[in-house]
Amino acid sequence: MGHQPLQRSQKQRTVMFSLIAQVARFFRSTPVNAPASHAAALMESADVRAGRGAHHAQELRAAASAWLSVVR
Repeated sequence: MGHQPLQRSQKQRTVMFSLIAQVARFFRSTPVNAPASHAAALMESADVRAGRGAHHAQELRAAASAWLSVVR
């Protein structure tokens, strides 16, 4: 009473590979308007906040600097 390995047809494998490839392409592609990194996003947020809240803008800049020091 042994177990037989699960056999998949070639079509099922192709569909699975296609799905995985699409997911990989989705996560690999970067939208045109997206910042290049988390640090860039934080700096952009700081620039937007600079006129409204200088303290909050400075905190965002410090967070961007900390992110860069960890990444490097």
